[in-house]
Amino acid sequence: MSVQAEGTFYVQGIGLRPKIQVSTDGSGVVGHAGARLLADLADATGLTASYSAALRPLRPRGTGHGPGRIAADLAVMLADGGEAIADLVVLRDQADVFGSVASTPTAWRLLADVDERALASLRSARASAREVAWLQAAENGEGLPAARAAGRVLPGLVLDLDATLVTCHSEKEQAAPTYKGGFGFHPLLCFLANTGEAMSGRLRPGNAGANTATDHITVLDEALAQIPDAHRHGTDILVRTDSAGSAKAFLAHVRALRKRGIRTSFSVGYAITEPVRRAIRAIPDHLWHPALNQDGTLRDGAGVAELTGIVDLDGYPAGTRIIVRRERPHPCAQLSLFDQDEGLRHQVFLTDTPHSGGGSARFLETRHRGHACVEDHIRCGKTTGFGRFPSRGFAVNAVWLELSLTAIDLLAWMRVLLLDGELAAAEPKKLRYRLLHVAARLTRGGRRLRLRISATWPWRNELATAFHRLAALPRPAS
Repeated sequence: MSVQAEGTFYVQGIGLRPKIQVSTDGSGVVGHAGARLLADLADATGLTASYSAALRPLRPRGTGHGPGRIAADLAVMLADGGEAIADLVVLRDQADVFGSVASTPTAWRLLADVDERALASLRSARASAREVAWLQAAENGEGLPAARAAGRVLPGLVLDLDATLVTCHSEKEQAAPTYKGGFGFHPLLCFLANTGEAMSGRLRPGNAGANTATDHITVLDEALAQIPDAHRHGTDILVRTDSAGSAKAFLAHVRALRKRGIRTSFSVGYAITEPVRRAIRAIPDHLWHPALNQDGTLRDGAGVAELTGIVDLDGYPAGTRIIVRRERPHPCAQLSLFDQDEGLRHQVFLTDTPHSGGGSARFLETRHRGHACVEDHIRCGKTTGFGRFPSRGFAVNAVWLELSLTAIDLLAWMRVLLLDGELAAAEPKKLRYRLLHVAARLTRGGRRLRLRISATWPWRNELATAFHRLAALPRPAS
């Protein structure tokens, strides 16, 4: 910046960084100190103990590192932002904070030893820890946050299913060409919209079909198995997918779950076929109603109409409704030939939510549009483990996916149980930069180990409060 004074220009000085000297003789300093919060949370929810019980058959002689502890440490490492098994070194080289952590070869052997039966046990162990975490949330008086749409609270739980592509090297087992011209895997995942928890996931080859009903049924059933009994029965559970979930067999399965006492309903995308196009063109203008934003305000340039009774839905569950939204496209929108001809972008979905009880087409369309949050969950999940797969073996990568889902759960439980305000809704990157990756001094005195966070760190109070809340959580019975 220049300043003129009496015809002369002077350059205003820019503050220089203070000069430093670097040495390697420091002591008592630890990095990633906030990650200890995740390790303790794994213990407090019973996850570490449940993992230990699930993997006990892999430690027949009871020597060496416990397999359950190794699995929990891997999940903590992934939640902290690690991308490879070797990143366990961040925990292992700070034993004063994280205790004894397995070597990279030991962790590799564990992943290779987990077969389908052990993987199922890991899923059951995660469900047990989830039940504890949800009970702890209830004990705190907060409970689970509610999903919202159009400025209204959605009752019960909302499950969002979606598939994603993960690019992988061709040497990895079952990696295959994808429909977008890439190469890798095509996992199908389910997230809980209320909290962002990763309920279930299925690793699939890159050429797996996007709309495979069998895979959707499997992932949904595994997600429902993760929900504690007290919530799985007697709670409304909405299942949302894009058009890949509109297969009749999948929707029939969602409806059949009601016979087992599980109150499921669906809201799924639907392909715009020629009969749908004809129906859209036949709707008079006065039957189009203004669409809503997620806060309940009117959405500019968008309208909603009901096609139920105009489009043949033979073979779909009784009471299925079909609703369409049209909107002026944004500049980068991908339009079909039909959209280009009409000059508007159209999206269609099916739902079995009845008119009674506030199921207007406008509200249901806004509720369905909330399914887009799953894209954020997947994007964050790819930075929490399943964006990269470490092994050539498919079975090892399937275990890696399960541990990455656990890492996502740990971050979600941390937000619900331990954090407030902005951080309670923060994505993993923000949590890592502000809380998990913080450095601290480790001191000993009075037979106690103290983790001293810098007095100038902007989020020191939030992190200290989180540790205090963690210490106060009720613990599961041993």
